[in-house]
Amino acid sequence: MKYLFFALDEIKRKMKKKNIFLFLDYDGTLSPIVDSPDKAILPNETKETIQKLSNLKDFGIAIISGRAINDIKKRVGIKKIIYAGNHGFEIAGIKKKPKIGGLEKFKKTLKKIKKTLNEKVGKIEGVIIECKGISLTFHYRMVNDKDVRYAKKIFKKIVNKYVDNEEVRLKGGKKVIEIRPPVDWDKGKAVLFILNAIENKFKRKFYPIYIGDDKTDEDAFKVLNKKGLCIRIGRSKKTFANYYLKNTAETVKFLERLITFKEA
Repeated sequence: MKYLFFALDEIKRKMKKKNIFLFLDYDGTLSPIVDSPDKAILPNETKETIQKLSNLKDFGIAIISGRAINDIKKRVGIKKIIYAGNHGFEIAGIKKKPKIGGLEKFKKTLKKIKKTLNEKVGKIEGVIIECKGISLTFHYRMVNDKDVRYAKKIFKKIVNKYVDNEEVRLKGGKKVIEIRPPVDWDKGKAVLFILNAIENKFKRKFYPIYIGDDKTDEDAFKVLNKKGLCIRIGRSKKTFANYYLKNTAETVKFLERLITFKEA
């Protein structure tokens, strides 16, 4: 991986005379990782920079997050951009929507799982059970170190029978485990769907840039790393990303550079 700020000339050449489409994760990319998901606030400077980018000619933006779509729209609060919630299971800002079957049955299953989790593991101090309609996230960041193993054991004991019956899928992340529908859809599929819809709408190609920080973003890095720029927050040997930034403060610095690149 290359440190992005040591490769700015290279990136500028890659972007030259291209229409740009920017995909941004939220938690850990735009907003620093915090103990409780409800405390993840978008810094004013970052919001203002995204707003400026959204007004540039030949430049599109999508925020793609694991959060429910209404939650992410409220937290970002910028009009005229695309939002993808629940890792792309929900998309707003384009007319065409992905056709994903089996979600109604999954929602009923998720409701049962949520009830059992709240009863069995939700009482452990620090555990947060966050149901987002089309997915559920088990947060254990605030759990005491001595209780983490036990909390994860109970969680898996409850959920594994549904995994074995192919009723749900699990995806790990930073101090979280997510329960998702058992269908072939992720951030990678979602970004390709959005990019295709935008290119069909405007009848021209766009050069994708994706910035993310977690395992769920690897699905997007994998499908975009030969098409455009894939930037990971935090260096890693196990990633499909081409470049890395050190933290969310550097994300906004790079976004500011994008403005100067496009205006040059």
